[in-house]
Amino acid sequence: MTTGRDTWLDPLRGGERGPDAKGMFIWVLLTAGAVWDIAHGRSHPLWLAWPAAAAAAGLYLLTTHYAFADRRRALPSLGLLAAVVLAAATGFGDNWLYLVIMLATATGIAVRSRILPLLLFAECAAALLLAVRGGAGLTDAAPLVWGTFTAGLIPAMIVALWAAIHELKATREELARTAVTEERLRFSRDLHDLLGHTLSVMVVKAEAVRRLTRVDAEAATAQAADIERIGRQALAEVRAAVTGYRGRGLAAELDAARAVLADAGIGAVVRTCPVRAAPEIDALLGWAVREGVTNVVRHSGAAACDITLREIDRVEGDGRLLLEIRDDGPARGKAPGHGNGLTGLRERVRAVGGRLEIAAPPGGGFLLRVAVPYEKAVPYDKEEQA
Repeated sequence: MTTGRDTWLDPLRGGERGPDAKGMFIWVLLTAGAVWDIAHGRSHPLWLAWPAAAAAAGLYLLTTHYAFADRRRALPSLGLLAAVVLAAATGFGDNWLYLVIMLATATGIAVRSRILPLLLFAECAAALLLAVRGGAGLTDAAPLVWGTFTAGLIPAMIVALWAAIHELKATREELARTAVTEERLRFSRDLHDLLGHTLSVMVVKAEAVRRLTRVDAEAATAQAADIERIGRQALAEVRAAVTGYRGRGLAAELDAARAVLADAGIGAVVRTCPVRAAPEIDALLGWAVREGVTNVVRHSGAAACDITLREIDRVEGDGRLLLEIRDDGPARGKAPGHGNGLTGLRERVRAVGGRLEIAAPPGGGFLLRVAVPYEKAVPYDKEEQA
């Protein structure tokens, strides 16, 4: 349920120093001028003057209290205070005019909207008219008008500054929470990609061990050794992920892709061009190869897989790298669903200003296409048949 509670006061409630009602209560002493006039017989009738002075003091204290506790309730009491002050100053004059300064102070702390300047100018105009009506000249009325204006402006500036400080602090805390959330998402994506790919490779090799155990014990032993090596490597990669893992890079992932495709009985054709991309781009391309090959091994039922890396859209030394991973599996009719791996890859590609496309071509198979920016690669093509 929504309340009138001012959240900008939370730092104050938490022990931080800032403006509060107690610091503003002292300005109720401005009613001393009215009390002095009453005590010296300058305000009549007394039965009306005393209640007017008491009401002005009480309404000021009430307005100030609500301004820092429940601002919605401060505005009605401010309206009553304005009515009492202006009526008393009009009727009694003399030192009662100082109550207009007290009214301006209450206005500055209770009103936090764009109408505040208009209210202060109206109160300054009222102070000027009341002073002139009482026989003061413009020169004599100027200090009263200036006092009224500054009495409302300075508290308003203090309150606004404190609210801005709180907003900046809240924004800083929100940014910190967002950074933590993003880092958690990054770590979960990295961990998924690491373990998803590695476990897929281990499953493929375990199947190879099962097939080879009865026909070629030596080959089965070699595959089992590979499982042990991959497990140890996965453990090292998970440990690296905890300290900010960003990927092994394109070259290492291409080598791993050749090996895992061969172990899965899938022919691999790799066409690449050498690149000198930034580390984050190189790592991203490596992630794309890992995710694409993992999907081919898991889901495609393919006999062959093509991996192509080439330069496109080259302009004045800068261009884009296009990575395509295509298999010849059965037709799927539509693009595969977006699992955690592909979702994480899409976020990484978008973060560097790249583009990712996933498609199931009508002729069958699966196509993963990633285009990312890079600088000054020297293109040449080489083909390797695995």
